[in-house]
Amino acid sequence: MLSKILIAPFFICAVVFTYMTLEVNANYSWYIVPNVVIMAALYMLSPQIDWWWYQRRPPKLPEGLVKMFLARFPFFKNLSQEDKTKFCTRVALYMEANEFIPKGMEEVPPDVKAVVAASVVQLTLYQQDYLLNKFEHIIVYPHPFPSPQYPTQWHASEIYEEDGVIMFSAEQLMAGFARPDKFFNIGLYEYTKVFMRCHPEVSMPNLPPDIWQKLHLVSGFPKDAVEKWVGLNDLDVMAVAVSHWFVFGERFRVAMPDLDRGLKDVFGK
Repeated sequence: MLSKILIAPFFICAVVFTYMTLEVNANYSWYIVPNVVIMAALYMLSPQIDWWWYQRRPPKLPEGLVKMFLARFPFFKNLSQEDKTKFCTRVALYMEANEFIPKGMEEVPPDVKAVVAASVVQLTLYQQDYLLNKFEHIIVYPHPFPSPQYPTQWHASEIYEEDGVIMFSAEQLMAGFARPDKFFNIGLYEYTKVFMRCHPEVSMPNLPPDIWQKLHLVSGFPKDAVEKWVGLNDLDVMAVAVSHWFVFGERFRVAMPDLDRGLKDVFGK
């Protein structure tokens, strides 16, 4: 990271002048202070410095993750080569820009990080704001979990807007990514909720009154099955609809052409 490179010479100078102060002459102590001040300033500004650097020299997504997308991710496979490159760059940048916090595991595996990032980038690929940076903390559990908002309900995902937190069960997240025809995609679901909170100025299309019946028709997932998979009953039906729109595109288009056109207007697909 650029910030660490910039800090390094001032750290070395501070160490040298500390040694000279102790071993040669106390007057060298005056040279320690500016180096420490500059190091502190660079440390405080390190997120902005590193992000500036990454935007100009974006990190490369590891080849293994690109192969995973090609093998398991129809949305990615169907992109043009230009959009594939854009997608991989944004996934890599999202992984660098956000904090991944493991719970019940030593670290968040790279493929899980990539699937989290792919969920938001899929949603925002044609948007200017693809980071949705009001939510920068992603907590990942290996399995469903309780939380302060839902202490008695073991669930697969949620967002906590006050702290800018998104929570996922890796088990359900990865199943929904690998087999979205069989398992509801909680990544798209939660990031749609995040998108709507980050962009309240965006007018989402109207939902038909029989939306749950039509979503069942499109996906094969009845409402109670989606609730059971997520582990919560108060689901955001618009976020469910958007998730199905990305996964079951053609069937969605036939069943709900007006909603399909409205979502195209929002997400630019």
